[in-house]
Amino acid sequence: MTTVLAPLAARYASWLALPADQTNQVETDPELVKAMPVILRIERDPVPVRTPLLEAAAAAAVAVCLDPRAEPGGEWHEPVSAWIDGHIRKVSRRARGAHWQAAQEFPGVTVEVAGAEARALVPGLVVETPKEISRLQISGSELPVDEPGPAPDGVPVLWLNPTVALTAGKAAAQVGHASMLLAALLEDTDIKAWAETGFRCAVRTPTRDQWAALHPGDDPGGAWHNRRVIAVRDAGFTEVDPGTVTVLAQWRA
Repeated sequence: MTTVLAPLAARYASWLALPADQTNQVETDPELVKAMPVILRIERDPVPVRTPLLEAAAAAAVAVCLDPRAEPGGEWHEPVSAWIDGHIRKVSRRARGAHWQAAQEFPGVTVEVAGAEARALVPGLVVETPKEISRLQISGSELPVDEPGPAPDGVPVLWLNPTVALTAGKAAAQVGHASMLLAALLEDTDIKAWAETGFRCAVRTPTRDQWAALHPGDDPGGAWHNRRVIAVRDAGFTEVDPGTVTVLAQWRA
């Protein structure tokens, strides 16, 4: 099940150890940049709750990658694998009403968590983004911080960096990276069990002490084998500095 994500697992440790000024070395030609659009449903009334919306985005992103259509021979395999072979860039956009409904017509997966909805689309060249998607706003995705309570047992937890402020749109992209990296390192039995839950996960913000205890530091391999934790290190194109660790994903069976 993890074939399409294998390149992520293969380069994870070396990528995490790169100097900050080398984390954003991707295609310089804008004609070659690929991204996965992540559409967040943000209606005026009711406004979605931030944490469930991020959890929906994280589940949708990994669901696209592990969908049977993304497997070799499937209709999504070529665009998904071409994107994963490069930089796994995501672009979060907000939609409501008819624009949200229009986004359902494009290949992807929609996930709903506690009334909040997000749809991850099959990635492709940014310059070829359909106008129905490219016209959706990237800015204006901030939502009030909520208090979700303790993470439920039996689901992976995506821990947001407590020292870095992220808009909901940026955070949605980061937790989407985290769920993908997590899936790339899991055994097939764990992937199958996670898929049966719809790739449900919890998004939480730890204390600074909890963050420090979980952080892989200079031993990403040890952090995974000993604590089942992986880190998302941002390229720094928007909101944060290159090399910033934005999310720690913890697998909890």
